[in-house]
Amino acid sequence: MTRNIRHAAVFCALLLVALVVNAARVQLVRGPEFDGNPANRRPDIARYGQPRGDIRVGGEPVTGSRDTGEHLRYERTYTEGPLYAPVTGFASQAYGTTLLEHAEDGLLSGADPALAPIPLWNDVTGFGNAGGSVETTIHAGAQRAAFEGLGGHKGAVAAIEPATGRVLALVSTPSYDPQHLSGNGAAVKRAWERLTGDPDKPMLNRAVRQTYPPGSTFKVVTAAAALDAGVVSDLDAPTVSPDPYTLPGTRTRLTNESEGCRDASLREAFEWSCNTVFAKLGVDVGVADMAATAEAFGFNDDGLRVPFSVARSTFDTSVDRAQLGLSSIGQYNTRATPLQMAMVAAAVANGGQARTPYLVERTVRAGGAVVATSGSSPAREVMSPATAARLAELMRGVVENGTGANAAIPGAVVGGKTGTAQHGVGNSGTPYAWFVSWARGGQDAEPRVAVAVVVEGRAADRGEISGGGLAAPVARAVMAAVLGS
Repeated sequence: MTRNIRHAAVFCALLLVALVVNAARVQLVRGPEFDGNPANRRPDIARYGQPRGDIRVGGEPVTGSRDTGEHLRYERTYTEGPLYAPVTGFASQAYGTTLLEHAEDGLLSGADPALAPIPLWNDVTGFGNAGGSVETTIHAGAQRAAFEGLGGHKGAVAAIEPATGRVLALVSTPSYDPQHLSGNGAAVKRAWERLTGDPDKPMLNRAVRQTYPPGSTFKVVTAAAALDAGVVSDLDAPTVSPDPYTLPGTRTRLTNESEGCRDASLREAFEWSCNTVFAKLGVDVGVADMAATAEAFGFNDDGLRVPFSVARSTFDTSVDRAQLGLSSIGQYNTRATPLQMAMVAAAVANGGQARTPYLVERTVRAGGAVVATSGSSPAREVMSPATAARLAELMRGVVENGTGANAAIPGAVVGGKTGTAQHGVGNSGTPYAWFVSWARGGQDAEPRVAVAVVVEGRAADRGEISGGGLAAPVARAVMAAVLGS
């Protein structure tokens, strides 16, 4: 009898070992396979089983969560969704996440290990964390001014605090309401099909993901290169610049929209945006120095993130002299995001020092404890302080005496540069209206905001499209909102 009991005990022990081994095999070896199986809804149920953390602007949430009472319990909600969509992106149960919702998904969803009270706590207890919140650098007044300023136009605005790199505004129009994509029902599918099929591309973040020929706003870069290289030393001395200017090695003659550009000084050429002067300056500076200056400003950088990725702004380094002339006035293959051109204006405003832009001020736990802070990156020198001071003087002249008068703010010091960028085969496309600028309040020691605005003009208004007419008033509204806060 005892022998039979012993055999039964051994057999039961073997069964227990087999169960433990099989459980370990399922959990550890085949666990990832089961987690990734489309039929396994447990990860989704857990992910949406609690409210998502908030994205905040000025300390106030611009996102929320709604209890649906369904298996995927909580859906994302958005306060003034179209206004902040270029910042937040969307968090959809059906289509995933974009922009800040994607870059900070671990923290917002509660999955980030940094939210655990002690390392490996959740692995041991099996409990999850409440989602953390993301405090952005966005200035609510500047964001609204940019959005309302663009109005019904297609375009984008980016604004930066020059001394720190804090992103104060990111606006893209037309926009969309990300809440329409939050759930997973038939209405969400219809909204997705409508938005992705819209030829105006409302889900495209034009401020950071679309590049444009910057046109005459790129003359800020060309002027910096010419001054740093010593090609120009006196802002008021006549340049040797024919009008029209025949591009080197070609029969193509470059002309100007303004009169009086022949042999114009750098100051006059900057204020009235003389193409001939700046094309020749770029050729005289040469490809190597032009490329070095452009890259110091941030062109040709594949790695810029804010924290989501930013499209690469380009300055072609393999051009001949004729192509270099066109590149130096923001045409040919030169392309830039609005954020990149805001970085150009910010570097001038900050005495030639550039700060990498950033959008997240800090991340915090549900209880308010800080998880991480961002802060300014080390400054890099884009140009000499003397060159930056002279460029700031030139940009002030554009607003006070030239094509940027619509950006002037009473009681403030404003510098700017207009641009009207041609594009398309034979310049057949409707031009883009550009304006880049910076502003300092009357009592401020240094500029507080740098802005870039691009407006995609309508074909019907082609003859009236200009940076000073369309884009400068938007920039003025954004700058005034920051200075008045």
